[in-house]
Amino acid sequence: MDRRETSKEPAMTALPEIDAARLWTRHMDFARIGATPEGGVRRLAFDAAEIAAHRHLADLALARGFALSLDPAGNLFVRREGTEPGAAPVVAGSHLDSQPSGGRFDGVFGVLAAFEALEIAEDRGIVTRRPMEVVVWANEEGSRFRPGCLGSAVHAGETALEEALAVVGDDGALYGEGVAALAAALPEAAPAPLDRSFAALLEAHIEQGPVLEAEGKLIGVVDRVQGHRRLDISVIGREDHSGGAPLSLRRDAFVDAIEVCRGLAELCRDETDVLRFTFGRFVVSPNAVSVVPGRVDMVLDLRHPSQAELIRLGDLVHARAQGLARLCEVSVADSSWHAPVVFTPEVREIFARAADRRGYARREIYSGGGHDARWFPGRCPTGMVFIPCEKGVSHHPAENVDPAHAAAGAQVIADAMLELAGAG
Repeated sequence: MDRRETSKEPAMTALPEIDAARLWTRHMDFARIGATPEGGVRRLAFDAAEIAAHRHLADLALARGFALSLDPAGNLFVRREGTEPGAAPVVAGSHLDSQPSGGRFDGVFGVLAAFEALEIAEDRGIVTRRPMEVVVWANEEGSRFRPGCLGSAVHAGETALEEALAVVGDDGALYGEGVAALAAALPEAAPAPLDRSFAALLEAHIEQGPVLEAEGKLIGVVDRVQGHRRLDISVIGREDHSGGAPLSLRRDAFVDAIEVCRGLAELCRDETDVLRFTFGRFVVSPNAVSVVPGRVDMVLDLRHPSQAELIRLGDLVHARAQGLARLCEVSVADSSWHAPVVFTPEVREIFARAADRRGYARREIYSGGGHDARWFPGRCPTGMVFIPCEKGVSHHPAENVDPAHAAAGAQVIADAMLELAGAG
């Protein structure tokens, strides 16, 4: 952040309190869009429910006189103008899509927290030099189109637009078709370019872990997103008849895959409990009752705040996986790799000051999951805020937050947006 620029901002007005009741009502309204019998939501990127959620937000925005724009990757922006329309906007938000059996707060909390900031500024007639914008990033979860965080990656220049539009979803639909369907549902949205500059990019999110709740903290000031390294591991044996093939002659891929998993779990044992090690995908072929499995494909997900540790462990997986199988061949290939990302210190300081002014207990924390904000450090001042979620449960219908915690997180986002936008 350029301190010379921020010194030119007008003296900041007294920061207003958000409307906590309105914020919670908005959450419950959105929870009905794509609601599941288990109490969660199912809104996959660009499906009917997720587009309906966009439409509902658009209607709320238009009712307040805010402007809408949509970029070619399917990212929606809601804008409250500043006194200098040409100034780079302060942007905050998250996403509206969910996991197939997702919860009511993942993503949507960040969108509604940012929207509340615009609403309270409008309610109080607060003038800002810079425009303030809410962003809804497309396909954050990656539960229909892979990889996740795709819309934000395109906007940040990490992924080519043409590459994203050609991604085929699990149902055979193209990502580009989804963008077109969203655009058709939002005829009021003007075209937004992909190369705009932001004055700052903020994101509020539920923690998706138990730390804040366990320590009684209301606000987590996120200092970094831990890195991840994903490796595709294939164990290749031979299919045989389950009744006819003697055990001594089999090359059972599933049996050897168990040995590979056991050996890699031991390799990645971490007494500090910082490393995250997961076999999140496990596919057995041909997956037939009377056939000895001939192949197992799995994805190993490694996450750690240290890039050096990701390099060390991932390279050890490459070196040792073959030797863990008894009879089968093993291949290992990196499928994705993102280095840890550190958020802007000055933005973290703004969040900390906002929490302290309001009397919210806070701590620094790192993000275990990937988020859209990860693409923007180095492009603009960037930061994230976490609030507690009940028992650390996320990506599940039981996901829940305390209304007071949601209000605290939204208040910190509103205070930060107004400060960065030059409220006066």
